[in-house]
Amino acid sequence: LGFVFAPSPRQVAPSKVREIVRRLPSEIVTVGVFRDELPKRIGDIMQEAHLQGAQLHGHESTAIMAEVSAAVRFSIKAVVAGSPDAKRADNFACDAVLIDGLSPGSGEVFDWQLMNEVPLGLRLILSGGLHPENVAEGIDRVRPWGVDVSSGVEKSHGLKDPVKMRQFIANARAAARELGDID
Repeated sequence: LGFVFAPSPRQVAPSKVREIVRRLPSEIVTVGVFRDELPKRIGDIMQEAHLQGAQLHGHESTAIMAEVSAAVRFSIKAVVAGSPDAKRADNFACDAVLIDGLSPGSGEVFDWQLMNEVPLGLRLILSGGLHPENVAEGIDRVRPWGVDVSSGVEKSHGLKDPVKMRQFIANARAAARELGDID
């Protein structure tokens, strides 16, 4: 479950996140989403909000990614599909690589064929324009380790729709089961 700390209509305060996190089941992995933030600031926010992981969604260098990864339980580096960072994603010291479109949060799907340019052997998270109606196709075509959604499950910009969220999760799980990835 991701919480956005980067400037965005979806941005939340660490104190609010802490209150949400303390009510979640222990098996939920909580992640802070940051963009072009200093590693110390990321650590401070993660500690205040009681988060387990960090997703870096900016122009972070491999050195910054390594520093943040060493300080958190789980780390994700987001890159733009077809970019030089995507083609050398194995250089980032992280647990997973999120592949997104050119305009993250826009709800626009990118050409999934660009996933073929990402080095093999990485945990890949498909993002960019996913919603309940296309997540199964994305999983079937790309076979990612995980999927990421934000605008595709919103009632309005920044406000999540519980019905869309449940449908997205159900469709993603069904597609993964069909591939034999989950029970």
